[in-house]
Amino acid sequence: MRIATWNVNSLKARLERVIAWVSDAVPDILCIQETKLADKAFPSAAFAEIGYDSVHFGQGQWNGVAIVSRVGITEVKTGLLGLVDEEARAISATCGGVRVSSLYVPNGRSLDADHYLYKLSWMADLARAAAVDLANFDRVVLAGDFNIALYDIDVWEPKALVGMTHVSQPERDSLQKVLDVGLFDLFRMKYEGDGLFSWWDYRGGSFHKRQGMRIDLILGSQGVANELAWTLIDRNQRKGAGPSDHAPVICEF
Repeated sequence: MRIATWNVNSLKARLERVIAWVSDAVPDILCIQETKLADKAFPSAAFAEIGYDSVHFGQGQWNGVAIVSRVGITEVKTGLLGLVDEEARAISATCGGVRVSSLYVPNGRSLDADHYLYKLSWMADLARAAAVDLANFDRVVLAGDFNIALYDIDVWEPKALVGMTHVSQPERDSLQKVLDVGLFDLFRMKYEGDGLFSWWDYRGGSFHKRQGMRIDLILGSQGVANELAWTLIDRNQRKGAGPSDHAPVICEF
């Protein structure tokens, strides 16, 4: 089984590119973030044409998460807590016997912003939600844009980011608490080196200068970690005309 995650930064703007990539990479399950679409605007027909079912949780021009699968989709849940007023940042489903969540963690904006406190609260809710899934499913995957670089080696220059979001200790602690419920950072099971990023700012030639962060993650339970064959970040999708600022991350089991 092949599972991927990709923050596409507007599915409407990048649909042709996403469909081409899915047709080429052939993931069994793809978790998508920042669709920036309402549910009724989600291009389910375009995915169906290439053999994929899909579910989407959107709110118009902001946020938006989806799961597309060629191994079935059942037991769909939108949001972390199932509240009607939740932002469109989480969707979960069972696909091919794996409980999969597509996640778009709040950015945080700045350390003194209310949105930063919201981010920490959201991550605490995520840890609780993940614990519930782990109690009910042997194979659990949380995939998405976590907007947190867990280690210094996950950023291009730690000293340049002091006092900023994504690398603050409370954010890193919140992500570690998610892992501590029984999950593994699957990419780090295969790669220990630095300079391995999934996001690069559009500004200042960051991609070509290799000034990025690894903030797009696939976390897995012991049941999937034991079956991990390989993982990679497809940097080629950050190249060319009109790319997302994120690259897809893929795991094969």
